[in-house]
Amino acid sequence: MDRRKELKLAYKQNPQPMGVYLYKNNINGKILVGSSMNLPGKKNSIDFQLKMGGHSNKAFQADYNLLGPEAFTFEILETLKYQDITPDDWRNKVNELEEKWLKKLKPYGELGYNKEKAEK
Repeated sequence: MDRRKELKLAYKQNPQPMGVYLYKNNINGKILVGSSMNLPGKKNSIDFQLKMGGHSNKAFQADYNLLGPEAFTFEILETLKYQDITPDDWRNKVNELEEKWLKKLKPYGELGYNKEKAEK
């Protein structure tokens, strides 16, 4: 097997950590809470978007532009053990975990960058 196929197989056999993350503005204390099926990949994606000035959350982007990357920290709040959940349920479990943390931290308005979701 060639090296590329070995790496691809190893990646598939070892899923990345999935769960809920938080970005904190260490100057004003505002937070952004989110979830991902690939936490390291999500962090890289957000960091790249912020550096390029293209993050979809305009308030988060504006504070990043004003204060710089050193004003923000990334933290993993909670991860899921993929071995304990069937792959078909991974996405639902990650979403449930995010909802739990959104209710707990309430990162809206003056406290954070998240937008409140409309009630269903």
